[in-house]
Amino acid sequence: MNILLVEDDAVLADGLLYTLRKTGYTVTSATTGTYAEHLLLAQDFDLIVLDLGLPDIDGLTLLRKFRQRKNPIPILILTARDGINDRIQGIEQGADDYMTKPFELRELEARIHALIRRCYGGFRQDIVIGRLKLNTHDHQIMADDQLMMLSPREYGVLEILLLQAGKVVCKDRLAQRLSTEGDGLADNAIEVYIHRVRKRIEPYGAVIRTLRGLGYLLETTDA
Repeated sequence: MNILLVEDDAVLADGLLYTLRKTGYTVTSATTGTYAEHLLLAQDFDLIVLDLGLPDIDGLTLLRKFRQRKNPIPILILTARDGINDRIQGIEQGADDYMTKPFELRELEARIHALIRRCYGGFRQDIVIGRLKLNTHDHQIMADDQLMMLSPREYGVLEILLLQAGKVVCKDRLAQRLSTEGDGLADNAIEVYIHRVRKRIEPYGAVIRTLRGLGYLLETTDA
């Protein structure tokens, strides 16, 4: 699941990025409403975590703009505004849930999980492409029902491609995913990992296609 975090507090945003990515989500961060709008036009997200006290635009105004465009994406407000009128206004403007700061991380994770389950019918535990199977709960990739032994970055590449199977994944998004695994990446690192993973999966009915200038596409060899 791909989450957009709209939060201008750098310390809080960093903590949420670390926690949610560790849980298994792909998370992109925006510190302003303007940048959040740009990201929503450029990428597909499954859920938004939205602060109301943004530096350039009030979060409720941003929320209202999202809903006026008929964007059905679930939105969880995370804010210091704890008055009952603030809660009512947030829900009336189109928020699906409302949490106030300070908060417990476990409760936030539970609410995100509940929103995704409610809006998308629950987590799909297994994603199957060819003879590859990704278990999204246990974070394991199987090939012919045998566990694939992958390095953390090889797993990161293959996981995001499996989650977005049939869709183009841009190079920047892969770089973002891999950068959470430790040290920075060399300029050609993505190509190196794509090459390694491509060789590993080809015997199992799956192929990674390179679309010049766009990114990478995972398909079955029957596609």
